[in-house]
Amino acid sequence: MRNNELRGPMAVDTDIIPYDSEHVFEQEALYQKVMLRYHCAILEMRTKLEVLSKDLSVRYRRNPIEFIESRLKKPSSIARKLRKDGHEVTVENMIAYLSDIAGIRVLCAYIDDIYEIARMLARQTDVRIITVKDYIKSPKDNGYRSYHMIVEIPVHFSDEVRPVRCEIQIRTIAMDFWATLDHDMQYKKKVQDADEIMRELRECADIIHNTDEKMMRLRERIHRIDDDN
Repeated sequence: MRNNELRGPMAVDTDIIPYDSEHVFEQEALYQKVMLRYHCAILEMRTKLEVLSKDLSVRYRRNPIEFIESRLKKPSSIARKLRKDGHEVTVENMIAYLSDIAGIRVLCAYIDDIYEIARMLARQTDVRIITVKDYIKSPKDNGYRSYHMIVEIPVHFSDEVRPVRCEIQIRTIAMDFWATLDHDMQYKKKVQDADEIMRELRECADIIHNTDEKMMRLRERIHRIDDDN
C-alpha cells in the first residue's frame, strides 16, 4: 500500500498467514517462518490493546477503543515496496527494510483517546518505540490524519525470544472513514474530475478534523456538568 499506510479496509482475521501464491520469494519455507513471527507479533499487540481497552472501560466507564483491526502485508505488496525502494526481493531484505509487514489499526471515538492509548503503549516496559509520526498535528498535504507508531516487541517462541516490529495506527472513526475513501481514490486508474474530487476530499478532511475536535469539547462539557451534579 502507498506510503506504508493501512489506509483501506483491513482484514481482522490474523489466523491466516498470506501464502506466497505468486512465488515472489524463492525461499518459501523461510518466508513462512518469518511471516509466522509477524503473525505472532500481531497476536501479542492485540492482546496488549485488548487489556488496555478493558482497563480503560472500567476506569472511565466507557471504552476509548472502538475497534482493533490487523493485517499481514501480502507478498506482492512486500515485493512492490522493496523494489520501489531499490532493494532485491528477499526475505532478508523484507526483515531489514520494512517495518509495516505486521499492521494494527486502533479506532477511537475522540482525539484525546488516541494520545492516551499511545502514552500507555509507550510506558509498557517490553514495548520499544522505534518511530512516531503524528499526522494529526501535522497532517499530510492531502489532509490525511492519523497517529503512526513503529514498535518492537519480544515474541516468545518454543526455543527463542525474537524482537519483532509492527506498525500501529491510531485514529478516530471519522479519520478512518475519510482514509478509506481517499484510499479508493488513490487506487482508481482513471477518475473523471480527479483534481476536483481531491480538492473536495481535502476540504472534507478539515471538516472532519474540526468535527472531531468539537465532539471532544462537547464531551468534556457534558462530563463537567455530570461531575458538578
